[in-house]
Amino acid sequence: MIVLGIDPGTLNMGYGVVASTDDEPIMIVCGVLTAKPRTPISERLRLLYQGLEDIIERYGPDEVAVEEPFMAENARSALSIGRAQAVAILAAANHGLPVFQYTPLLVKQMVTDYGRASKEQIQEMVRLQLRLNDTPHPSDAADALAVALCHIRQQHLIRLLAKADKGHR
Repeated sequence: MIVLGIDPGTLNMGYGVVASTDDEPIMIVCGVLTAKPRTPISERLRLLYQGLEDIIERYGPDEVAVEEPFMAENARSALSIGRAQAVAILAAANHGLPVFQYTPLLVKQMVTDYGRASKEQIQEMVRLQLRLNDTPHPSDAADALAVALCHIRQQHLIRLLAKADKGHR
């Protein structure tokens, strides 16, 4: 399974593509799609959408995992992230890909075992879990990899629970 993780934002949208085998996850690529701040929002969203289209076509993910906006931030920030999230969902849907959404708290818990982990802790745990030589930068790319890892772990748990449930029947 190949998972595209997305950390949405209208200025910086992190992405990370991770392949998952039975053994361990492997990073394929990560980076950040960037839009200029003074660009109208419609143009930024179009650029981000086109960037995601290119990534999906190039790396052929099977599933897409998107981080949800953190609602404790101000309303304007949450709305902006929600717009970027919608662009990511649309790009995935146009390719017939299933989309899964995760809260920042769940992503942190699944990747670091601590829901209040710092950006630095997330980056380091992503580095360790993907067996990377260097910490992924910038933090938006590391966050996107963390979203992909969260999804892989969630799906693994779902499969284990389904297998256990079948064994009890």
